[in-house]
Amino acid sequence: MNILETYAGIDQKYASLEVSKIVLIPVPYDGTSTRGKGADKGPEAFLQASKNMELFDIETDSEVYKQGIYLTEAVTDSASPETMVETVHDIVKSSIKRNKFVTLFGGEHSISIGAIRAFNECFMDLTVVQIDAHADLRKEYGGSKYNHACVLYEANQNTNLIQVGIRSMDASERLVMNKEKVFFAHEMVIDNYWMDNAIELMTDTVYITFDLDALDPSILPSTGTPEPGGLLWYETLEFLKKIFEKKKCSGI
Repeated sequence: MNILETYAGIDQKYASLEVSKIVLIPVPYDGTSTRGKGADKGPEAFLQASKNMELFDIETDSEVYKQGIYLTEAVTDSASPETMVETVHDIVKSSIKRNKFVTLFGGEHSISIGAIRAFNECFMDLTVVQIDAHADLRKEYGGSKYNHACVLYEANQNTNLIQVGIRSMDASERLVMNKEKVFFAHEMVIDNYWMDNAIELMTDTVYITFDLDALDPSILPSTGTPEPGGLLWYETLEFLKKIFEKKKCSGI
């Protein structure tokens, strides 16, 4: 995979592993998607687009990149879903142990299985906040437990899982989900307090896993499995800001 030397073309003095507080891990994987293909091209497109992005952030009145952003080599071990998950787990755990803020970007959602496992091993009493259109709670799908439809099954068993934006699921998933910690899209529309209610359910340490199909298709139509409805741009930012203000976000 041909990627940029640094994220957004930032100066090398802000991009080395030694000085960076933030680590970006691209995972161009699309091994288990079942409808629209092309998620493996996401990291390259994201990084190329970053070259044309203004680096001053108006809302925070800051240049975040000056905290240091290290862009790793792309994770390309995709001989099997199991291999990909294990490789992601290892590189994420190694980065956490270096005391970095770790951000993983793909690629299809199954890349998050190894990342969540690594964070759960490194942080006590972890909350996983899943922002997504789909429940992703199947134990196995397509002959593998490392399928994109199974991303949160393990997290549901081993962490405090909060699911936000859900509007598509299989009947079998309802049997294993914790309904008190699921915020369905059709209910969020008429609930002015869903953000605060979700945050009240979180422990102090949070990992966020964000599937882009959580957003309304008018914002981002080219996902593998788009669903009608969904979160809008500024309400999504408001929710993320509240999490960062009130909790310790360990990674995304």
